[in-house]
Amino acid sequence: MASALGCFSFKATHRGGVPKWRSPRAAVVPNFHLPMRSHEVKNRTNVDDIKSLRLITAIKTPYLPDGRFDLEAYDALVNMQIEDGVEGVIVGGTTGEGQLMSWDEHIMLIGHTVNCFGGSIKVVGNTGSNSTREAIHATEQGFAVGMHAALHINPYYGKTSLEGLISHFDRVLPMGPTIIYNVPSRTGQDIPTDVIKTVAKSPNLAGVKECVGHDRVEQYTSNGVVVWSGNDDQCHDSRWFYGATGVISVTSNLVPGLMKELMIGGKNASQNSKLQPLIEWLFCEPNPIGLNTALSQLGVVRPVFRLPYVPLPLAKRVEFVKIVRELGRENFIGEKDVQVLDDNDFVLIGRY
Repeated sequence: MASALGCFSFKATHRGGVPKWRSPRAAVVPNFHLPMRSHEVKNRTNVDDIKSLRLITAIKTPYLPDGRFDLEAYDALVNMQIEDGVEGVIVGGTTGEGQLMSWDEHIMLIGHTVNCFGGSIKVVGNTGSNSTREAIHATEQGFAVGMHAALHINPYYGKTSLEGLISHFDRVLPMGPTIIYNVPSRTGQDIPTDVIKTVAKSPNLAGVKECVGHDRVEQYTSNGVVVWSGNDDQCHDSRWFYGATGVISVTSNLVPGLMKELMIGGKNASQNSKLQPLIEWLFCEPNPIGLNTALSQLGVVRPVFRLPYVPLPLAKRVEFVKIVRELGRENFIGEKDVQVLDDNDFVLIGRY
């Protein structure tokens, strides 16, 4: 007979009718204490909902002077993206400095973004790693806290074989909608088209963020694979001449409305040309150095950098002020006037 609470049950199996205690069901469920497995995640986003996104911002993570996340500034930044028509955000990507986060910070920020904005924008969590074990665990946690899709890079530094790449992606794809990110300049290894062709058999592959160039974009789009340009300077032509669905953008942190017009409003060579000086400035040093500097100058985030990133030098900050005025301050996020800032205005954090 079962207890009043339904937690315990007895079964008359011993000779003489002596009841045998049976443990609660929860206690014998394998791995019950671990994060939810992918098949347990409810209301998972349809892969087609991810495939249709045209403008995704690789969102910046702002900091407080002690190096912790500035969630107030972060929320304002995400809200400005939504108001200007951005359809998705990458949380904790290279631009968001996921490489400088603990996994606790990383998953918390994904969950926070989903909780605050998940009804208005698609949240793509960067849960990739060069360790397959780590990628699996982080992706389980990301989907458990509600992210709509995962972003996965190929294993970097400790590079693997092509068969290893396929095995790595095969372990994470079953969990939910996934974007694979190919950026050889950072990983030191290109993801060949044959690898994508093989893993594209998974119904969860939403597409590829591709940084190699137009020809690679066209190779995929001509074969039905969704592609987002990973190069802001090429995204207009990739979108309108080579079949890309859109862009995963750094520049849209600053001018989301202009980037929306570029991705959704049709061919616009004139506007694309006008944006090139800003894009060139943003990438004069490795991303996110330029973006962090620009957002600080716009007064949208505190001028706090987690090392090893440091602000652009004074001459470049003066140049940014000119770029803002030429494009029009009204096209940039925030309401404060753009400032040059002094070197001693910036806070560099080594321990946090």
